[in-house]
Amino acid sequence: MKKQYLLLLFVAGLLTFVSACKNEAVYKTLIITGQNNHNWKASSPVLKQILDETGMFTADILITPEKGGDMNTFNPDFSKYKLIVLDYNGDSWSEKTNAAFLEYVKNGGGVVVYHAADNSFPAWKEYNEMIGLGGWGNRTEKDGPYVYYKNNQLVIDTAAGKGGSHGKRREFLVRARITDHPITKGLPVRWLHGNDELYSQLRGPAKNMQILATAFADSAKGGGTRRDEPMLMVISYEKGRIFHTAMGHADEGGGPAMQCVGFIVTLQRGAEWAVTGDVTQPIPWDFPSAAGVVLRPDFKEMKLDEAMANVGSYDIAKSTKYFSYVQSHIRNLAGDEQGLLNLEKMMVKVLTSNEATVEAKKLLLRELSWMGSDYSVPAIKNLVSNTELKDEAEFALARLQPVK
Repeated sequence: MKKQYLLLLFVAGLLTFVSACKNEAVYKTLIITGQNNHNWKASSPVLKQILDETGMFTADILITPEKGGDMNTFNPDFSKYKLIVLDYNGDSWSEKTNAAFLEYVKNGGGVVVYHAADNSFPAWKEYNEMIGLGGWGNRTEKDGPYVYYKNNQLVIDTAAGKGGSHGKRREFLVRARITDHPITKGLPVRWLHGNDELYSQLRGPAKNMQILATAFADSAKGGGTRRDEPMLMVISYEKGRIFHTAMGHADEGGGPAMQCVGFIVTLQRGAEWAVTGDVTQPIPWDFPSAAGVVLRPDFKEMKLDEAMANVGSYDIAKSTKYFSYVQSHIRNLAGDEQGLLNLEKMMVKVLTSNEATVEAKKLLLRELSWMGSDYSVPAIKNLVSNTELKDEAEFALARLQPVK
């Protein structure tokens, strides 16, 4: 009895420890906004949704006083948070707030610098060191060199000139420059980003900075430099880690730049790295390639239930997103017999549905032909009599029940 009691105490303690570990994995995040030359009322809720969606972050949005207001009233307690996201380009903070933020970063606080936040605080020396590169705000050669790639070579350019420009908004190709960093590891080397401002001519101290990815500012698109300009950067500042993304111009509802899966995923991965120094998030099935932009209008990664609920009736001739998710999920389940069986049951349910289209059933039959089991055989046999599905059904049966 005593041993059983001790065992119960041990199990209870272990569960408490596991629960505590899970709670510690949710990182309190503060998004600072309220002044910006961009639409912060659109961007900040989207940033919160993107981060919260991972299950790793829980974000608060803090709105500063309006432009020209009393910034002495803006005194956030940075120490309560594991991550600070800057969606801010406005009036200077008070010296007290500057000192508190600086102390937070020095002591290991994580920071995400988002888009126009690299325009902010041109006269604040330490801030410019934290962001690596910035633009506008009368930045010139006095603030540091231009940094970019030219002919695949990193260039530190001390030439005189303004800091910050961009051409007309457009889709552009993002190219990874460091492929073994935790943020970019496993991502495509090149991927197409949604319609956005391509920031160019950024300049600054560039201390302890790595450029993870660039984009070519084509002069044919208007205002381009014909250089590969930094898009994703990481900076270390004493014990602090900073992830800087120059992408993500916000429209109402976020718009294509923020809906772009490339932007969403690199933001999520950059935020995790800023807090922990590592990235544990898997690369999602819908991460874009160089072939085309991939958008998430609701900013959420698709789940299996959603895909299966829609794959049967979806017009696959117009888009393959639901079917592509199912294919990706099958690959991810390799070696998981129970997981594959559960998915097979869902696929059979679509096959036996009167609402599912013929094209959808054909595609699922092809997948079942190589990953299915005896479970799906009866449903497939029933489709042999369907003249539109006869060939695919017989092909699947031949592979599932080969003649011995």
